[in-house]
Amino acid sequence: MPIYEYQCRKCNEVFEIFHKIDEDCNAACPKCLGPAKKLISATSFILKGSGFYVNDYPSQSRKEASKSEKESSETPKSLKAEDKTAEKKADIK
Repeated sequence: MPIYEYQCRKCNEVFEIFHKIDEDCNAACPKCLGPAKKLISATSFILKGSGFYVNDYPSQSRKEASKSEKESSETPKSLKAEDKTAEKKADIK
C-alpha cells in the first residue's frame, strides 16, 4: 500500500496516510481536524548504474542451470581433435 503525504490547510501540519491507490481519501489533520491537501513528494527509490536486467541478479536455480549448461557444452579440445581426425579418415576410405 502506498504512503501519501498530506498537509493541513489550517495549521500546515504535514502527515502521512497509508491507503489504496483507488481509495478516495478525504484526509483530516490529526492535530486540528482541518481539511488537508495531498502533496507530491519525492521518492526514496533511486536506480543507479548501468541498469537492472534479468541476468544481473539471477536466482539460485537459474545459476545452477546456467552452470550445468556450460559444463555440458564444454568438451575437451583433445576429444574434438580426435573426432575430426576420425571423420577425415572415414572420408578418405
